[in-house]
Amino acid sequence: MAVKRLQFTTEINAPAEDVFQIMLAPESYKEWTSAFMEGSYYEGKWQQGEKIRFLAPSGDEGMLSEVAELIPNEFVSIRHIGAIQNGKEDTTSAAVREWAPAYENYTFITIPTGTRLVIDQDVTEQYERHMTEAWHAGLQKLKEICERK
Repeated sequence: MAVKRLQFTTEINAPAEDVFQIMLAPESYKEWTSAFMEGSYYEGKWQQGEKIRFLAPSGDEGMLSEVAELIPNEFVSIRHIGAIQNGKEDTTSAAVREWAPAYENYTFITIPTGTRLVIDQDVTEQYERHMTEAWHAGLQKLKEICERK
């Protein structure tokens, strides 16, 4: 199964520090990521080398990831390393090995009007359409949250 890199960009009328904080803070994260799955959330810390579990509302399904790189207010690289099914972490099955590791990178670029946010997302063909639609909606929600501050 081939992994493809998609890219999404938006401009937000807010400083990079604000966009960075709002994007990753637990409550606002839930709000903008509702475009991917209503009620989704994460467990873990946004620190380089730390594991993060991106979870469905039930808490027993999701993605197992780690923060590959983090430069505050500039760049975050998430390395997706496995799936969570029925509460169990899977990093070794054939299904996971077909796509893992996959990366999700956030780049925050200061521009005169605020921040250009660039998302680079590795996806399999199976999820390309869903991720494209979700990122467009999610970035619009994130922009609204950041700009109403």
